Amino acid sequence: MERVTQKMSGLQFNLGPAKEPLGFIKALEWIFAIFAFATCGGYSGTTKINVTCPKNNLTAKADFGYPFRLNEALLSLPEKEDCNGTWVKHFFLVGDFSSSAQFFVTFAVFVFLYCIAALVIYLCFFHLYRGATKLPMIDFIVTVVVSFLWLVSTSAWAKGLTDIKTSTGQNMLVGLDPCKVVKCTFDEVSSMGSLNVSVVVGFLNLILWAGNAWFVYKETHLHNPPAAEPPNPANPPIPSGM
Repeated sequence: MERVTQKMSGLQFNLGPAKEPLGFIKALEWIFAIFAFATCGGYSGTTKINVTCPKNNLTAKADFGYPFRLNEALLSLPEKEDCNGTWVKHFFLVGDFSSSAQFFVTFAVFVFLYCIAALVIYLCFFHLYRGATKLPMIDFIVTVVVSFLWLVSTSAWAKGLTDIKTSTGQNMLVGLDPCKVVKCTFDEVSSMGSLNVSVVVGFLNLILWAGNAWFVYKETHLHNPPAAEPPNPANPPIPSGM
């Protein structure tokens, strides 16, 4: 019965921390982490080129998406068409941008999970959080590290997205063997608006986490040092005149 009582006293659900910057910003970080991995990880698109063949005009297309291994995206003509023998083998887009995309998405998922854990502690064990020394300090260190990793992952993904746009746009015609024999013109590529949003959300996450570092820091003993112990009545201080 004593253990049950201790557990009951440990869990104290309270929405108060959600109204404070510490909890409110953490909820925003949780939402923005969802936007980050959803807008990037859920993308799929198509790029097309027009090919002028001796007998007719055809459209070659390639489907691509997360994790953006474009070198595995087949650029193909409609079935049973080879443009008078110029398209007799497989041709692929150029580039593998999976490392930056997967780093960004995987990191956003881990941040999402961390935010859930932090919100549970804030809302259910906040009295223990403020009464402890290690928890606020761990939270502060994680917040600083996550802020830095948002900068790194988003910057890497922004560079990867720029290269993806290059590899699926007009420049995809450069070096394409059939286009040295027949006329090829770029047609269109699917909108990458959601990918642009993912980069913007990544930098917004950086701002949120960097700003939240101050509020987490205020909970640590670095900002609020422990109060000095009261003098022991058994050992009264010696008067300065003695």
